[in-house]
Amino acid sequence: MRASLRTTVAAALVLGLAAGGALASPAFADGRPAADTAAATPTATQSSGPDVEALETALRGLPDQQATAALIRVGGNGTWHGVAGVSNLKTGAPARDNVRFRAGSTTKIVTAALTLRLVADGSLDLDGTVQEYLPGLLPADTFEPITVRQLLNYTSGLKPGAALGETDEELYANRFETLTPQEVVAASVAAGPLHKPGAYQRYSNIHYTVLGLIIEKVTGDTFAQQAAQRIFRPLGMRDSYFPGSDPRIRGPHHRGYQELNGELVDVTEWNVTDRFAAGDMISSARDLERFMVALFRGRVVPEPQLTEMFTRPTVNDIETGEPATMAAGLERYKINGKVVWGKTGARPGFHTVIAATPDLSRTVVYSVNATDAHQDGGPLAMRFAFPAFNR
Repeated sequence: MRASLRTTVAAALVLGLAAGGALASPAFADGRPAADTAAATPTATQSSGPDVEALETALRGLPDQQATAALIRVGGNGTWHGVAGVSNLKTGAPARDNVRFRAGSTTKIVTAALTLRLVADGSLDLDGTVQEYLPGLLPADTFEPITVRQLLNYTSGLKPGAALGETDEELYANRFETLTPQEVVAASVAAGPLHKPGAYQRYSNIHYTVLGLIIEKVTGDTFAQQAAQRIFRPLGMRDSYFPGSDPRIRGPHHRGYQELNGELVDVTEWNVTDRFAAGDMISSARDLERFMVALFRGRVVPEPQLTEMFTRPTVNDIETGEPATMAAGLERYKINGKVVWGKTGARPGFHTVIAATPDLSRTVVYSVNATDAHQDGGPLAMRFAFPAFNR
């Protein structure tokens, strides 16, 4: 992190001391200070559970240059919960583990699951096309048929859609503006295809924005209501919702901060309508853990549709030239010899990870209030998530 940001964080902490008295010590979920030793649950052992020492080290010292707060939930064969940092730099109030946050692109797992549930009940067909479900959206003389499956696995060939800026500074200036999914998609369509459908994989929000519009068309309902009706309510995910144009995070939450022009700026309030079904969700670590376990156990998406979430297309990534790593909503990783499926999400001030081994022997969900969530995604995951799979 640049020196200017180190200075900014330090200054913000000084302001916090002035505004709210001494900063509370960062604490783990059970209330002990972060300097203490956190233990796994009694059923976990050091050989079978997560790398507790590494997890403690990851949380110790928050807030720092990389993050102002973090909460981690590890499950499976050996559970561990931890939280550290401050929920508000001005007041110095300690971070909590029962908070909501912007889940970013982990939203895509919910969208994929909702799409596949509609496939399972016959409302959608994986080989059905955008042209069939959204007639008139894609000009026939420009676009070849694009299937639902190709949207799910990022091989549709659609270019990214409209945005409210090219830099974090521009996006921040427009953070209360509304950019509808229809406007996002219209800009993509106007730009023409990037490549032939099914030829390459290229990660982009546009695939899931179109999926959200298809879901609304075939159900005659809003995407947000369908997610609540078919996933959130049945699973008891009480903290999860889609805010639409409401820039607030309802309920308890940490403040999010982003480095902008060398300063640390509060970016908690933000209208994210442009992210829609690709990244608009607000959730909690408990909710995402509950969802992941239910999903992997086949309680959200039935077989054979669930297989789509673990099946990568046999094409290369258009940017790296390497074999595709993403399936429907989930991405495959290999950590310390373990195959792990999951998803990252980033919004200014918020970084999220949801990941698990296929047999659920190890799961991890975290929310980190990162000071540069997009640029630091890899280092954040290595610091706060990878230790869950080190043993």
